[in-house]
This record gives sequence, C-alpha cells and structure tokens, in this order.
Amino acid sequence: MTASKNTDNKAHEPIDFSSIQSLTESEAQAIDQLILEELSSDVILINQLGHYIINSGGKRLRPMLLLLTAKALDYNEDKHLLLAAVIEFIHTATLLHDDVVDESDLRRGKESANAVWGNAASVLVGDYLYSSAFEMMVRTNNMRVMEILSKTTTAIAEGEVLQLLNCNNPATTEEKYLEVISRKTAILFSAATRLGAVISGATPEIEKNLADYGQHLGMAFQLIDDALDYTSSKDELGKNLGDDLAEGKPTLPLIYAIEKGTEEQANVVIEAIKTGSRDSFNAVYEIVKATNAISYTELRAEEEAQKAIDAISTLPDSEYKNALELLARFSVQRNY
Repeated sequence: MTASKNTDNKAHEPIDFSSIQSLTESEAQAIDQLILEELSSDVILINQLGHYIINSGGKRLRPMLLLLTAKALDYNEDKHLLLAAVIEFIHTATLLHDDVVDESDLRRGKESANAVWGNAASVLVGDYLYSSAFEMMVRTNNMRVMEILSKTTTAIAEGEVLQLLNCNNPATTEEKYLEVISRKTAILFSAATRLGAVISGATPEIEKNLADYGQHLGMAFQLIDDALDYTSSKDELGKNLGDDLAEGKPTLPLIYAIEKGTEEQANVVIEAIKTGSRDSFNAVYEIVKATNAISYTELRAEEEAQKAIDAISTLPDSEYKNALELLARFSVQRNY
C-alpha cells in the first residue's frame, strides 16, 4: 500500500488543543464531578485507586468527542454527560487491564496503578469500572445505546486477544496489525461519535458518517502512538520509550522495517520482536529510521485523519464541526 502526503497547508498548521477543550469546558467539569460521584464506594481501595486514575491527567479525548458530536447536532438535553462518563470509564478500565497484561510501570508520566497497588487490585478495579459503566448506561433507557456499547466492549476484548496472539510474532502483517488497532482502539472513538449522533436523533446516514469519523480518527491516533514510541521522549510521552518493542508488539514501524530493510536489518528487527527485549532498542531505532518506517506510519495516519475529515463534510458548519476537523489534524501533529 502506498501512502501519499497531504499537500493541504491547513493539515500542517499547528493546532491549539486547549482551544478545542475550551468548547466543552463546562461539560467536562460536570463529567469529572459525575465520575467522582460514581466512583464513590464503601470499599476504600476502589475510592483510592479510582481517584488516582481520574486525577492522573490525560486528554479526555473520547468523552470530548461525544460532547462535540452532540453539540454539532444541536443536542440540548443532558444524557451526553452520562454517556461521556461511561466512555471514560470503559477507556480507563481498558488501560488498567492493558498495563497488567503489558507489565507497564508508567502511565501518563506517573507510576501505573498496577505498579502502585499490584496486578490483582488493578484487574478487579478495572472490572468494577466496566460494571459501573454498564449500570450507568442502563439509566439512559435506550436499547440502541446499550447495543452500541455492548458490541464495543466485546470488540475491544477481541482486539486485546488478537494483540496478545500477535505478540512476539514478526510474521504479523500490516493487515493483521490494522485489524488489531481497529478493534482495540478505534472502536471506542467510533462509539463515542456514534452515540453523540444517536442521542441527537440523527439520521442513519449522519450516524454512520460520524461513526466513520470516529473510526478513522482512532486509527490515526493509534498509528501516531506507535510512531511516537520511536520518536518522542519519555517526558513527553508519559511512558518508557521502546515499550512496544519490549512487549514484543509488531507495530507498523517494525512491520514496515522488516519489509523494506535489508536481510540483515530485517533479522535484527525479527529477533527483537521474538525476544521482546528493550536491549536492542537503539539498533532497531536506527533501522526503523533508515527504512523510513516512521514516515510511512505517519503518512498512513495522515490518510486516516483525512478520511475522518471527509466523513463529516456534510455536517452543518459550526465551531463544533470545525473542532472535530481540528482534532483529526491534531491527532497526527501531536508529540504526546
């Protein structure tokens, strides 16, 4: 597959993420309060670990997508707040489980929850967040909402299992890799934007377009995440560089480097994926750079971001539609 660089100058103008956040600032504060209320439990560890996670930062991108989508469609009730909190609970639960599976010790620049409280507590509180999310979504009294979110969580679990099967497997293809990130990451972006359309009473066509927007945005976001594992810094990224390599994950930069490198270069990368060792990070980094694997990954992300923008071209012009377009551009510009 050949990627071509977007020559539109707007695609490369710096994006002020805080200006996008400001459009949903009051709702975001309400969601944070709702999250804290929902995390209130007489089980002290749930309170402690829940507050630790919620206060650990993060862009809150997925709930923001739901809010912006609903606002772009002139939604004027309050179910978007509850559903945005549900989306954040599901996302946080996946992070808790991911860090246990990946044996990660850093998340957003802080010790991961499993590093502080242990794997058992992280898994169980992740389960609690999933359960709470489903309890909350029932309150919407909307079967379509429950259908979307139940299918989404199932797809996420499938993506996690597929990723586990691909670990330490250098024969993983680009197609298989894209299938993993489609289910594991992009599907929750898509659910957020689809839900914004559903509660707004949008037509099936607009609902599909917004779901497509979220799916392509999620793909772009994860592609850049995988590139940043080789180009960012520990402080910017909030996790250790080379984590993907240390976990034996055959991400797109590595898949492309194996395909385009010399036999000697390919063998170095193949061995690094098989062993899942950070020791070979510098050698692999040089090969990834020499084969233009990062540029290829970034170009694939730009293609996905443009598809996201194209998907919402028929939405009425508004500051919220503009913010959705800017988020797509931000997804490929960011360094964290």
